[in-house]
Amino acid sequence: MFNIKSFQQKSPQQRFLFIYSLVMFALYLILGFGLILWKDMPISLETKYRVLLGLILIVYGVIRFIRLINQKED
Repeated sequence: MFNIKSFQQKSPQQRFLFIYSLVMFALYLILGFGLILWKDMPISLETKYRVLLGLILIVYGVIRFIRLINQKED
């Protein structure tokens, strides 16, 4: 599980990659919810495909976040 002490002991490169992973997780969530909730998209997609793509992005973001939290300490 995530431990704040292990975050403070990481090198700057590891800290950057951790923050980058959090930003990517947030980006996938925002993009997924945006696809689901935005009705007047400039790109024409059927509703079922738009919702499916949004759900896939959200699930992928959650999987990335779980892998990030469960990383083993080196």
